[in-house]
Amino acid sequence: MQAEERQRRIEEYLQQVEFASLDELSERVDASTSTVRRDLQALELRGSVKRTHGGARLINPKSDEFAFSARDTHQSSEKEVIGRACAELIRPNQTIILDAGSTIYHVAKYLEGKAPQIITNSLPVANLFASNSRVEVVVSGGVIYPRLEVLVGPLAVEAFSKIHADVAVMSSGGVTPEGITNSHGLLIEIQRAMIRAAQRVIFCLDHTKLGRRSLSLLCPLEDVDVVVTDAGAPADQLEMLRAQGIEVIVA
Repeated sequence: MQAEERQRRIEEYLQQVEFASLDELSERVDASTSTVRRDLQALELRGSVKRTHGGARLINPKSDEFAFSARDTHQSSEKEVIGRACAELIRPNQTIILDAGSTIYHVAKYLEGKAPQIITNSLPVANLFASNSRVEVVVSGGVIYPRLEVLVGPLAVEAFSKIHADVAVMSSGGVTPEGITNSHGLLIEIQRAMIRAAQRVIFCLDHTKLGRRSLSLLCPLEDVDVVVTDAGAPADQLEMLRAQGIEVIVA
């Protein structure tokens, strides 16, 4: 494959996922990481991508649908009731991992009374409790990805690989019988580290995510303990999750 074709494919893939690791891009275009690194240098000189530690991100994506501010307006009423219902599952003083999903921000808003210790890579969640003396917040390391308002990269993965938590509260792009899926390669590696670090795993998914398959597999359903969703969830999808031994809560 010629350099121009590789670079075109890299740009097209980043339009889908916004950022990706070197290994992910190498596999995508069937080239060595050193070759991909040179391609990214060329793309960066053209102003279309920004190289980061261990990967690259798109500078001018075609759509802002993945930005935190945009995502937070989608199904906002459903996210609010899901957030409240999920917070009721948390016991006082537990150690809680919160991922960077917009739905999880709504969970965080109801946790103050539980006085938890929160570990997160979400900048909005960290900012929510920045001046709160009742909630201890540990923020992972990593590279700030401004549009998603999240910390990403190997340092973030390493941070969650070295901890233990009572519960991980997470979101994703979709769920099918094959498992939980998401659209961002670097977020997936961090979320997998979160799952490994937690004794109990809760996914908060509004009804539009049930039966939907996103870009990449995050984890099989056997890794999930609880799914919290809203009243718009299709009955057949709820039954599918329960048949897999998952506790389902409809808010």
